[in-house]
Amino acid sequence: MNATPHRIDAHHHVWDLSVRDQEWLTGPELSPLRRDFGIGELAPLAGAERVGATVVVQTVAAAGETPELLELAAEQDLVGAVVGWTDLTAPDVAEQLARLRELPGGSYLAGIRHQVQSEDDPDWLVRPQVLRGLRAVAAAGLAFDLLVLPHQLRAAVRAAGAVPELVFVLDHLGKPPVATGGTEPWADEVCRLASRPNVTCKLSGLVTEADRATWQIDDLRPYADTVLAAFGPDRLMFGSDWPVCTLAATYGEVVASARALTMALSPSEQTAFWSGTATRVYGLPG
Repeated sequence: MNATPHRIDAHHHVWDLSVRDQEWLTGPELSPLRRDFGIGELAPLAGAERVGATVVVQTVAAAGETPELLELAAEQDLVGAVVGWTDLTAPDVAEQLARLRELPGGSYLAGIRHQVQSEDDPDWLVRPQVLRGLRAVAAAGLAFDLLVLPHQLRAAVRAAGAVPELVFVLDHLGKPPVATGGTEPWADEVCRLASRPNVTCKLSGLVTEADRATWQIDDLRPYADTVLAAFGPDRLMFGSDWPVCTLAATYGEVVASARALTMALSPSEQTAFWSGTATRVYGLPG
């Protein structure tokens, strides 16, 4: 793998519908995403924005997807790390993680994610069997990406406190209500989460939480300012959420929005945001 690039995209996806259905792509609103998205399409977009490494993130709770992403990382210079999936509630979760590490590209496994946002139980993250799984993720030296909705942030705070040895990564700022302009109770809960020193955050996914047709930078700023103040650039990283972001913006527009939202940062803080935090959290080469 290459040395740390000027920019790291810490959150994107790929999928091939001929290999696996993406069952979450339902309704007319998501119809533009019902096609294949591969690394070959992303690479020139990332290159144009001086993104030299990426973190590819799972999209479905299917055991077969993570081995495919690991193989992709082994074959493609652009992908520097993988956030995969495994059943956190399984009795043999530690063994499952060990087996993933033994696969082709297994050294690229840097984190695990579960679509907690799809769980009906707002306290799913603090179920005893889930906490046991999270401890296994920590013991394996991996991070855990938090894909939660605002009403699930309270449980995320409790989980981060219960497993202090695990690095948690909040995806998409916890999906604040950008389209309505509201901030509470999201802001209060995300600040409580940020008070846990083992939690980091991705500045990602804002454009699709905003009004996708009319969003402006000022619509995103209150939410970006909240996490910048709460986490600081040393615990914040850039993520495009490509190709989901294309529902509201091009790849270049997402990068430009992140630049605008972090313009006041010092040079060292800019480095932390654009590459340093992701390098540290996901074990990318320095």
